Amino acid sequence: MSEYFEIGYAAVTNRLCFFTGTGFSKAVTNDAAPSWRSLLESLCDLCTDAAALRANLFPAAGVPPLSLEEAAQVIAIELLKVGKSIHDEVATLIKPLVPAGSYGSIQKFLSEMSYRVITTNYDKLIEQLAGDKDCQSLTPGLPIPRSSSRVKVYHVHGSTDSPENMVVTSDDYFKFLNSETYFSRKLSTILHENTVVILGYSLGDTNLKAIISDYKGFSRNHVIGSNIFMVSRSHVNRHIKDYYAHCYGIRVLDETSVQDFFTKLNLSLPEAERCKVSSVDNIRKVIFENHSFTAAYLGLENSFYEIVASLSAIGLSINHVRVVSTLGSVIEQKRVLTTQYNAWPQYEQLARWLIHLASILELRGTPIEATFLAAVHRSMTTMRKEMYTGYSWHAYRSWDAGWDGIIASNRMLIKNHIEANTTWPDALSVVQLG
Repeated sequence: MSEYFEIGYAAVTNRLCFFTGTGFSKAVTNDAAPSWRSLLESLCDLCTDAAALRANLFPAAGVPPLSLEEAAQVIAIELLKVGKSIHDEVATLIKPLVPAGSYGSIQKFLSEMSYRVITTNYDKLIEQLAGDKDCQSLTPGLPIPRSSSRVKVYHVHGSTDSPENMVVTSDDYFKFLNSETYFSRKLSTILHENTVVILGYSLGDTNLKAIISDYKGFSRNHVIGSNIFMVSRSHVNRHIKDYYAHCYGIRVLDETSVQDFFTKLNLSLPEAERCKVSSVDNIRKVIFENHSFTAAYLGLENSFYEIVASLSAIGLSINHVRVVSTLGSVIEQKRVLTTQYNAWPQYEQLARWLIHLASILELRGTPIEATFLAAVHRSMTTMRKEMYTGYSWHAYRSWDAGWDGIIASNRMLIKNHIEANTTWPDALSVVQLG
């Protein structure tokens, strides 16, 4: 649940942005929103010899001969022959969409919290769910509001408010990818300054890949944790998660529907709100005024997640000399807590803290590498797969369950360290998984 606390913390500190695609619109309309392909197939019906056009562009068997934006360009040409505009026709099909089905948890969050949305969808569903009173909708071709608002929605591919400026065809995409606009600059800025959650979207868009890759380069240079999450309704195997993490710095929350995601996020908000003011104030005192966290505080499960989140909130990188010192001290204090009498919750929490750190930061070569590995050794050599007096089976379960979520380079770092420094069979059984 640490991921949801992290996202919830970003929400209550006004640092959360959603990145939404077609899957989000389908989720909040009970699947009534069309996919990009089905939308284009519907447009074929408005053209002369519709059946032949559809069969050529979207064959029932085999691979389509053109990409979807190229197919849209062909359809646009055919529509012009009958006096129609593809942009107007797309707007006509999209405008009637309204929320439907089960979206209570989604609307609760969107109508109450402050956040930003970047969307490639043309529809205005988010605005409807958020409430028009506190929501600004920004669309290419229309004036940009300068006033503040609880919610801002950036329609980077245009919206039904200005059909002529929607990015639909391959010509539109070419212009979009090769022009620096307010929206492309804003997108890059938001990625750097916020925790971003991708909902109902794939990484197929070349422009978005380039911007996320630019963010990944920034995060590597500053040794900061990934702040991008991708929510997937289906299961995503470890190899694909490793790809997302390595190439784009994305953490995947799989087997989670949009509704389930918001249900869990809403549950995290009270604790995140409680921690908001105190955690930022405390981290400043610890980093800059030589204060220390109390043992009672570090004995709590969420304290480490608060510390990591608050570092981002005040704009500090983990390789800052004071941050390294603080995190080393925190991990060492947690290790000491595991030596106290009847401290079984501390064993499990230490394991989870280390797993969390290894899932958000590439640790090799950082100043905290040695401290981290020493704590991993302590955690893994005091755990047992089976219930056994004096060892933590809950810590083993945490490592076993969390191993796949650790960044691939960190898994190798841990594996090499454990194999070189212990023959403890239960530790080896974890690091040699898969």
